[in-house]
Amino acid sequence: MKAIVLTAFGGIENLQLQEVPVPSVDAGELLVRVRATSINPLDYQIRRGDYPDYVPLPAITGHDVSGVVERVGAGVTEFKPGDEVFYTPKIFGPKGGSYAEYNVVPQELVTHKPANLSHSEAAAITLTGGTAWEALVTRARLQPGESVLIHGGAGGVGTIAIQLAKAMGARVFTTCRAEQAEFVTSLGADATIDYERSDYVEEIARLTGGGGVNVVLDTIGGKTLERSPHVLADGGRVVTLVDIATPQNLVAAWGVNAEYHFVFTRQNRGKLLALKALLERGQIRPIIGATFPLKEIGAAHAALEQGRVNGSSLRGKVVIEVS
Repeated sequence: MKAIVLTAFGGIENLQLQEVPVPSVDAGELLVRVRATSINPLDYQIRRGDYPDYVPLPAITGHDVSGVVERVGAGVTEFKPGDEVFYTPKIFGPKGGSYAEYNVVPQELVTHKPANLSHSEAAAITLTGGTAWEALVTRARLQPGESVLIHGGAGGVGTIAIQLAKAMGARVFTTCRAEQAEFVTSLGADATIDYERSDYVEEIARLTGGGGVNVVLDTIGGKTLERSPHVLADGGRVVTLVDIATPQNLVAAWGVNAEYHFVFTRQNRGKLLALKALLERGQIRPIIGATFPLKEIGAAHAALEQGRVNGSSLRGKVVIEVS
């Protein structure tokens, strides 16, 4: 099979198209022909060498799959050849990721693809959708009538998080570039904050009459953890998806009884089943900002890292059409 193999940590030139054997299928596993995958920040973080102890080289990475079941292992009863499925493979799994024509996955991670989505659309939502669900539902426990500040509303996780928060009955504030304001508003954002021209702490105080928000979802890093207490209502929750090496001062968190959650998404069929119901009802939809063929995966990585495609700001996900 054709696969993108990471031969060394570093630049996009280390992502090489090669012919490799199709992985073996053991009991409880599925062999899936990958129709589409997508790029996440985790993918370029792995490529540049952020997690060298977890990724023995050479490696096939990638963390989104939409495809068709080709073969099933012993003991698999929920799926059969020909079924259309979507899922997030095991992160740092021993049988490789989704940058390949085939992927082997334990059946407990797999869900039937929503019939109203294309493979490209389904591949754009497995990891980001699962992340948004874990952040807002599992960790933040967002409730109807509460408010949330989503940093990076035009990004892969942000676009889904806005829609999910609205489906949960929340009031949504989000940061974005001015050129993205109309777009994120169309997803359900109640108010947008141009982070290049405004201080979001001051803007949240103005928009909430000084009351603050119940939840902050951090997809950008920087000083967000340190500054979040200044936008939180009492008992507010902060959920961050960013691994931040630099220490930050959280003394202000005591003043509002803040609660912090650090999320590295766990694969879980239950989250995908919940998202599938929302997708099939049209309450959330995947956002695809650019599409590349498998052989141009280096350009796809560059587009996501730079946040731009064809000279414009990137919206949503970068999708790879595999077969």
